[in-house]
Amino acid sequence: MTVLQSFQLKGKLALITGSSAGIGFALARALGEAGAHVILNGRNADKVAAAAATLQAEGLMVSQSVFDVTHAPTVASAVNQIEADIGELEILINNAGMQIRGPLHEYKDEDWHTLMRTNLDSVYFVGKTVAQKMIPRGHGKIINICSVQSELGRPGIAPYTASKGAVKMLTKGMAIDWGQFGINVNGLGPGYFKTELNQKLVDDPQFSTWLVGRTPSRRWGDVEDLGGAAVFLASDASRFVNGHILYVDGGVTATL
Repeated sequence: MTVLQSFQLKGKLALITGSSAGIGFALARALGEAGAHVILNGRNADKVAAAAATLQAEGLMVSQSVFDVTHAPTVASAVNQIEADIGELEILINNAGMQIRGPLHEYKDEDWHTLMRTNLDSVYFVGKTVAQKMIPRGHGKIINICSVQSELGRPGIAPYTASKGAVKMLTKGMAIDWGQFGINVNGLGPGYFKTELNQKLVDDPQFSTWLVGRTPSRRWGDVEDLGGAAVFLASDASRFVNGHILYVDGGVTATL
């Protein structure tokens, strides 16, 4: 196998959670372009169907699995159905996430639990369920979507920072426990990207000016910037990379 061939994902089956829009959708396109059969996931069936139709129109191999990643029994049922109806999962990207901003001293407990269920519990539920399928087969790739907030904080997002810091350490723990079974578990840490989640920040001239000046690459990230890193971590090219967090942030984590 040549170096370029090691990046190919032809014939691989990949599940990407939260992939009907934004970063998850961009990652689905990237893996599909590299040859993978991608399963899109979300809770809104109409959005998942629309995203699938878009990628299928581009000639990519795409299936759909609509389920709630925060509910363990539902996750188990969905993964079992995928494996029975479509095939063995070889790649998982835990992308589902959300943001609820607010000063920590005014934060609602219910919002804390909602955010943690989506950003952290889902990584545990889906990651463990898929790993239990991969372990007997002796191989698999799991990518957890972290964030620059896995390393750095900002005012008004302490719970989000806590959740993404936990995802970083859960990624390392998964790699430690599952590496012996031939599973690579790594994190992909986006910086500030132009997505629906960040639209208010994108539209804020003061914040955008600050961010561009703060970022060595001097721009916001475009979701397409994540594709190459995701394909690398999902492919044989990263076969000896385990427990690593790859930050794709234009250099934000490199500078004060």
